[in-house]
Amino acid sequence: MSGFLLVKWIHILSSTVLVGTGFGTAFYMFFVNRSGVVAAQAVVTRLVVRADWWLTTPAAVVQPVTGFMMVYLAGYPLDSPWLVVSFALYLITGACWMPVVGLQIRMAALAKEAHENGQALPGEYWDYARRWETLGYPAFVAMLAVFYLMVHKPVLWG
Repeated sequence: MSGFLLVKWIHILSSTVLVGTGFGTAFYMFFVNRSGVVAAQAVVTRLVVRADWWLTTPAAVVQPVTGFMMVYLAGYPLDSPWLVVSFALYLITGACWMPVVGLQIRMAALAKEAHENGQALPGEYWDYARRWETLGYPAFVAMLAVFYLMVHKPVLWG
């Protein structure tokens, strides 16, 4: 296997982990938050935080590293429009995702405490959940657009 193909394989694998884990954890958080079962919310929020640390974070680091390696190896100019837009969208995704991680950590702590004390989730949890969801939508749309740009490499301008 050539160096380029190895880097491309790692890039595709890490993008699958990044977006797949993101979609999967979002799916479970979205539905557990509508379940009304505090015990389930305590478990799912804890596992979502764990998945972000173990899977999403490493993949989010590998993505730009392997991406820049492929750009270099393939000889693409860094100012190619599809790359510029992809970089911008990736940064937007990161700007949405970083606060989401903090929200998830707080939500997990609140859910754990509520479950251990046999209480309902406090209003603060639901404020965090609304912010979490609001930030998640643009992040996912941006990543879908990045996938499109990476596959099609369209001429956007110039």
